[in-house]
Amino acid sequence: MDFNQFNNILYGGSWQEGTSQTLYQVTNPYNREVLTEIRLNSVQDIDQAYQTALKAQKGWAETPASRKAEIMERAAQLLQEKREELVRILIRETGSTHLKANVEIDLATNILKESATFPYRMTGMIFPGTIPGKENRVYRKPVGVVTVISPWNVPLHLSMRSVAPALAAGNSVVLKPDLQTAISGGLVLAKIFEEAGLPSGVLNVIVADIPEIGDAVIEHPIPRMISFTGSTAVGKHIAEVAGRNLKKASLELGGNSAFIVLDDADLEQAVSAAMFGKFFHHGQICMAINRMIIDRKRYHEFAELFREKAETLKVGDPSDPQVHIGPLINEKQAARIRSFMDDSLAEGAHLLLKGSIDGNLVTPHILTDVSNNMTIARNEVFGPVAVMIPVDGEEEAIRVANDTVHGLSGAVFTSNVERGVRVAKQLQTGMAHVNDQTINDEPFVSFGGEKESGIGRHNGQWALEEFTTVQWISVQEAARTYPFS
Repeated sequence: MDFNQFNNILYGGSWQEGTSQTLYQVTNPYNREVLTEIRLNSVQDIDQAYQTALKAQKGWAETPASRKAEIMERAAQLLQEKREELVRILIRETGSTHLKANVEIDLATNILKESATFPYRMTGMIFPGTIPGKENRVYRKPVGVVTVISPWNVPLHLSMRSVAPALAAGNSVVLKPDLQTAISGGLVLAKIFEEAGLPSGVLNVIVADIPEIGDAVIEHPIPRMISFTGSTAVGKHIAEVAGRNLKKASLELGGNSAFIVLDDADLEQAVSAAMFGKFFHHGQICMAINRMIIDRKRYHEFAELFREKAETLKVGDPSDPQVHIGPLINEKQAARIRSFMDDSLAEGAHLLLKGSIDGNLVTPHILTDVSNNMTIARNEVFGPVAVMIPVDGEEEAIRVANDTVHGLSGAVFTSNVERGVRVAKQLQTGMAHVNDQTINDEPFVSFGGEKESGIGRHNGQWALEEFTTVQWISVQEAARTYPFS
């Protein structure tokens, strides 16, 4: 795959230019190289995409389960066959390192493999009736047309995580990736599914600028469900619009994940886990460690070990396989992080490791003596800045961890596994991990958050439930006697 293959957009049943007046330049976040140009979609294109999806959905829903599964399996195979090309695209369009790009391809492949089982799991149930001669049947059906809106940080996987299950359950999809990563988060999927044999019109992609299209994607009357991954602020807006239009919304939003280190933890293991959980993809992961909450008895030792390891990380051009940390997606994100740090230092935090910020290239920073009410602890950092909060004991660690509006992921380190489980069960998060870091995703295990981290669950049977609905059909097999007739 070459970037010049993606000048057109797959919507309305064919690859074509958008009809917007805007010509968008896709750029490399590391060196600002222009990768290609795309004429964006307009509001009229959005309507065309939805009309096409609606027409295609019925035939796709009636396609035999074996054929749907075959297409999912072939798409998974294609991701692996095209791995080298996809790695290059992810590095150049998103600033991914080689490690992150390969992990992302494997995650997307795994959700496709899991989704390949969904056509055979569209099962129903039969219940007896309270009325003589009645049989009650409950059928599982696709919801119809699904809107998928995906973010820029892990675009291939976070698009695939909704698109593949939705398609496998018999829905058609209109996918709107983030404009900054429209190729890896949208057009690549369109190419993969087209080559895998997905019928024309079942998947449409919209590449558009929000100031131009406004709420057209989420307000359109055709889709009955919106699957969104992104910030809490945008998620709240989507939920409001969906509610006004009585659409189903599945929302995976921001996080403020706590990494708890108890007094009996193996510090070498804890530090090793924290390094990955904090700095993977430069910290631009919704599940990334946002706050390290450390028992005061082990606080200084943990901080020093972490600093020593952080200083060894290589920062620079992500096309270099030895680089651990590449550029943030844009300079706005870097400026936001700088503001968080400046505010928190003024509030009393200290710099254990002072890194540098050059444009959107941010080297590791470590802030210590942070309290939970400081700016950097209250907000999702989304960058390579480690935040360390000392606490006195297990009870305070749990209280501090839960003192946030978010509740996506969390982690607990301890030498006593059952103690760790006991603490994890008290965390107000959709996911928690004992003796591991906060970034975990399995294709068959529930994934999602509590509080302002979202509504609904991805993966496995939970995804199947999200992208389907049920219909009760009763059958009166014997003549019924009515109270009056």
